[in-house]
Amino acid sequence: MKIYTRAGDTGETGLYGGERVHKDDVRVESYGTVDEANAALGVAGAALQDVELREIVTRLQSELFVVGADLATPLKRDEQAGKSIVPRVTPEHSGALEGLIDRLEAELSPLTNFILPGGTPGAAYLHLARGVLRRAERRTVSLLHEHPDDTNPEVLKYLNRLADVLFVLARAANARAGLPDVPWTRPE
Repeated sequence: MKIYTRAGDTGETGLYGGERVHKDDVRVESYGTVDEANAALGVAGAALQDVELREIVTRLQSELFVVGADLATPLKRDEQAGKSIVPRVTPEHSGALEGLIDRLEAELSPLTNFILPGGTPGAAYLHLARGVLRRAERRTVSLLHEHPDDTNPEVLKYLNRLADVLFVLARAANARAGLPDVPWTRPE
């Protein structure tokens, strides 16, 4: 398969199922930003020293492919096919993230103040990935406003929870490396 098709040279792209939309369509913006977050997670994973945290990041990257497919495929495609034609995000996905947050937070000291993104390179990159993911979340909110009946609302819940996971993962990366969180102090 060739990497280039020339099909997008006019500023349009195809959604799963064949529908053509502009590359700046809110749906493309949504799943495109999820793709950016996935790339940022790849950088974070490469910088992490802790094997378990790297494995978690890799699993999350795989889950983001499900998120991207879900966002790229309007729900009407499922209705037309009479079944789900791509994997969809479910409440169980968000529940699993909550379990991960609880497990990681159990090894961390409670937060008593705001913290700055930083610490180890891996933690800093996880904070960056979280920022990109929050943008994906905002784009998904726009998609849900524009196409409420054709977008899976579970994706928004998952993205919100995943951003929380990345925050806790960054804290865990610092803690496991023996570095404290970087506290925010009010500028003088």
